[in-house]
Amino acid sequence: MATEKRNKEEEEVKTDDGSPKIKPRPIVQLGIFLVAHSPVFSVVFSAAGVLALLILPLLAKNTYISENALMPGSARSMLSNRDVSDGSKLVKDIKNYRLNHEGQGVEVQKLVGKYMSEMVAEVYYQKFHPEGNQFHPLHFFSGPDSYTLLDNVSCASYGVNVAGIIRAPRGDGKESIVLVTPYDFINGGDYEALSLGITSTLFSLLARVTWLSKDIIWLVADSRYGDYRPVAAWLSEYHSPSFKVSDLLKCGERNTADNFRRAGTVAAALVLKVDGRSERFEDTLSIYAEASNGQMPNLDLINVVNYLAVHRQGFYVKVEKVVSLLSSSWLKIIGEIFEAVGKLAHTLNPDWNFGIPVADYLEGSATLASSLYSQALGIPTGPHGAFRDNQVDAITLKVSPRFPPDSKTRQHDFFLRGARLLEGTIRSVNNLLEKFHQSFFLYLLTSPSKFISVGVYMIAFALLVAPLPMVAASLYIEGCKALTKSTDNPTENLKSWKWLDAAKQVFALHLFGFIVTLLPYFICQVPGQHSPSNRSIMWGTTSSSLLLITFAAIPGCSPFTSRHHGTHWAVLKSVTISAAFIGLCLMSIINFATAEIGALLLVPTCLMAQPIKPALRSRRIKSMLGAFCSMVLLTIGFPVMFFAISKGLFGEGLVGLSLGGEFWTWLESLWAWKSATYLYIGMVHLPCWLLCLCILFHPS
Repeated sequence: MATEKRNKEEEEVKTDDGSPKIKPRPIVQLGIFLVAHSPVFSVVFSAAGVLALLILPLLAKNTYISENALMPGSARSMLSNRDVSDGSKLVKDIKNYRLNHEGQGVEVQKLVGKYMSEMVAEVYYQKFHPEGNQFHPLHFFSGPDSYTLLDNVSCASYGVNVAGIIRAPRGDGKESIVLVTPYDFINGGDYEALSLGITSTLFSLLARVTWLSKDIIWLVADSRYGDYRPVAAWLSEYHSPSFKVSDLLKCGERNTADNFRRAGTVAAALVLKVDGRSERFEDTLSIYAEASNGQMPNLDLINVVNYLAVHRQGFYVKVEKVVSLLSSSWLKIIGEIFEAVGKLAHTLNPDWNFGIPVADYLEGSATLASSLYSQALGIPTGPHGAFRDNQVDAITLKVSPRFPPDSKTRQHDFFLRGARLLEGTIRSVNNLLEKFHQSFFLYLLTSPSKFISVGVYMIAFALLVAPLPMVAASLYIEGCKALTKSTDNPTENLKSWKWLDAAKQVFALHLFGFIVTLLPYFICQVPGQHSPSNRSIMWGTTSSSLLLITFAAIPGCSPFTSRHHGTHWAVLKSVTISAAFIGLCLMSIINFATAEIGALLLVPTCLMAQPIKPALRSRRIKSMLGAFCSMVLLTIGFPVMFFAISKGLFGEGLVGLSLGGEFWTWLESLWAWKSATYLYIGMVHLPCWLLCLCILFHPS
């Protein structure tokens, strides 16, 4: 009996020609099942990805201090009235001097340097060039120290930074902490002077304490050309000194080459700005953390500042949010649904506490959208971005007092609380024996005290792009079967080569996207003064002409090619989806926020793309509805149209006839800051959008 059973099993595992039949592995069987049912799974995964993005505010965790050595608030403040008086005296002298000597920025710089010298600091001055804003493709991936300098700049146009260094009595000079206060020495206002007063109050204390183990650098950045440029110029000289002879030497006795001083490796940096009067009844502290290409500082640095500001100094702490979402009716309905589901789950099991009130959901969603958008843009939200480009953890603190700048009665308390906040943060960083590394570097903020880690928010992106390889495989099989039935030539039935025609079309349009990405450089070289609207027209006209040339030069590339000479649309869509999947995955490594927003736009557009002619011929409701959705998604996915919609979403309104100029200005800011989002738009999103347009008008 056992022998007969064994012989039966041997017969079952053999094929017709007698060779042994290999049983597919479970993972292969699962892949075949997913490809066979790709339409259903693409809908399920896409809906799950959008749902996962909407429930992120519910999954936010409370922030916590990961590094035990930080110990924020454990030490008693050593600030005294004498230190506050020093800061108040500096502010008073600056205001008096500006009233009596209008426009004399050099003298104000000397005044600040004099106060630093009286605190036994090593003082020096650094001149820097104003930076031009010109796109150059060869400098796109260059370091933060490569700048385009303006020509014919007079000596009066050079900016001058003032810096002072306090050597740590318990340190070895190998590490330092940087305090930055941007100040316009020519047109600085009263609120900007208050930031100098706070830092001077702290600097007066740090000059005489004995617990410092890291050097302290106070940089007063000349912000007449913006807040970022002076800090970046100082960091460039700090880390990469230039030994070539500069034309700065002809502009006075203070020059960069002779007296520039350095301390140790920068462990952390804090940028302090006092900006306008608070709209609330308490002093407001805004935290800006986003740097270039979605880089973020270590979360512990934000946690320390937030803890000290809220629990020690009584500041109202906030981060940026999309204000228009706070009054969104559809988002409020979603919040009410989540709140009801949370209450129902809590009644079933008291341990299930994932529901939050509607107001908290709206606040978290608005803050999350702002954090995601700021990271996706890839543009620093403050001067701290210059430090992050040099792998230094830094944040910008913008304080808004609740009193007018000329109120002397409230100024003393404001200086005391602001300086104590900085003192506590410096004491925490001073305790570290190594760089920040315990907490997260990849995260999204939903409030100053809540965050979403990379392990949570990457799920939404993974669900969105998961259908792409399944649908690509299914369409390839379908397209190959259709091509096999349509030809009698056996040499054309080699399925392994049928995707080459579609690959050539995809490659041609991606090459076109690369050329379009480089066009702004050549447009900027056109002589004469041209407005952004005119430059956008030149860009659009040249790009359209190149697209027509591409369609005419490459056989089968145009969507209007005869169906007998073109590629089957299913194979073309398969290769297009594969290219979109590769581009999105590569972008997620560079800037995850850009990949997330790009997936929300590109994945539905690629999945819904289908020829419109068969739908018009069949006149069935299902086909007509699919073609309509495809046209709507293509319209929304066009970069200029999505830019206009995002402007309206952020409460800025549509820009009407100046849309092209506004779009050019926006792109100009992306390439000026070397944002990888600019490359994604030109080399991934635009080619895939054009390919979907070719599929829509395919002569099927």
